[in-house]
Amino acid sequence: MQRSKVLVGVVGGVTALVALGGLGTHLLAGTESTSRLDEYSTASVDGRKALAADVVAGRTESKFHPLPWVGDKVSGVTCPTGLRDVAGATITCSGEKSDGESVEIPVRVTKADAKSVTWKFER
Repeated sequence: MQRSKVLVGVVGGVTALVALGGLGTHLLAGTESTSRLDEYSTASVDGRKALAADVVAGRTESKFHPLPWVGDKVSGVTCPTGLRDVAGATITCSGEKSDGESVEIPVRVTKADAKSVTWKFER
């Protein structure tokens, strides 16, 4: 009887640890960002306010590989233009994986208002 209680405790502890690790991975590996549109991050694309290309590129590069077991490490991410402040606007950034292979990274605005842009990229 005592042995089964210990076994149940160990199995329960391991299950909780795995669940917590999964939740942490989910939270850290997100590809969505909300960026303020201020004097440091704003550009103009086709006469509209946009999130500057270097801001999109830098955030994408830093979040593309947040954990060793999630995503590939990329470097040299560049974006062709800023990301317009319109829901549904898209651009395709590019970078290079650690093995030298080029990668295209689609970026899409999910929500925008006068002060910020919420956007996400695809891994």
